[in-house]
Amino acid sequence: MTHPIIFDTDPGVDDAQAIAIALRHPAIELLGMTTTFGNVDVTTATHNALLLAELAGREVPVAQGAAAPLVKPRHPAPAHIHGANGLGDIALPEVQGRADPRSAARFIIDTVNARPGEVSLVAVGPLGNLATALQLDPTLIDKVRQVVVMGGSIREGGNVTPVAEANIFNDPHAAARVLTAGWPLTLVGLDVTHRCVLGPAHMARIAAGQGKLGEVLAGSYGFYRDFYQAMLGIDGCCPHDSCALAWLIRPELFTTARGHLTVATQGDAEGQTIFAPENRGYIEPRWSRTPLANVCLGVDGAAVVEWITETLA
Repeated sequence: MTHPIIFDTDPGVDDAQAIAIALRHPAIELLGMTTTFGNVDVTTATHNALLLAELAGREVPVAQGAAAPLVKPRHPAPAHIHGANGLGDIALPEVQGRADPRSAARFIIDTVNARPGEVSLVAVGPLGNLATALQLDPTLIDKVRQVVVMGGSIREGGNVTPVAEANIFNDPHAAARVLTAGWPLTLVGLDVTHRCVLGPAHMARIAAGQGKLGEVLAGSYGFYRDFYQAMLGIDGCCPHDSCALAWLIRPELFTTARGHLTVATQGDAEGQTIFAPENRGYIEPRWSRTPLANVCLGVDGAAVVEWITETLA
């Protein structure tokens, strides 16, 4: 089975790893990338997406999107995690290509409408582009094949607040719209991405198999690895965004549950993803008011990391 996808991204070291997979895996047809603020500002995100495709020798449309959250002020980009340039502050070559003239939301709408029922949206940053596309064309809900979101946390706790994961926290109002839209959606959050560790030996194999792109992946990985060693005591990194593609291609490696998602948009719980399992009764019916979605709760982390490595090596 081939998966035509639009990859919505804010590259980002782990985004770069996932983009390399999307460019390489034979079962993925990368129709385009749409960019958003998040790990970097949106202009840098667009630059990086164009660059990574060029280093892989591919011409892939890149459409620039959300520069800020729908409602809340934008937080500074986490340069201490990804570097000021998003790729570990390594020296990067010049970009030759230019972004698609359409906005990210318009690119999503046009691409899905051209191939109704075929296109999967894989979103690994804040969700403003998908929220805006839904606002402009609500019929997308019935036309996408599926939506895979790297974000959120059900049991794991947060990574930017005690309860919130970064992508959801950065634009909770957009996340609330996207996660409750009623389209076929799977959430791939910290419950599984924190079980996957891409170690130095894995990256050495990847670098050897990826040519010029491999040099960028390895160089940026070093910066990212230093952060994980300092903050979590991990010798490696969690390949968060690649896990969304792993679920798309190898869902049997994951354990999922079905239920109702909501997103807190204010207060101390801002950005928290709240999951009410299907058919579970609570004191009030409001927890089950949203459409059903799938969430990933377990994973064979070693198998996912090996799949990532084999794909890229």
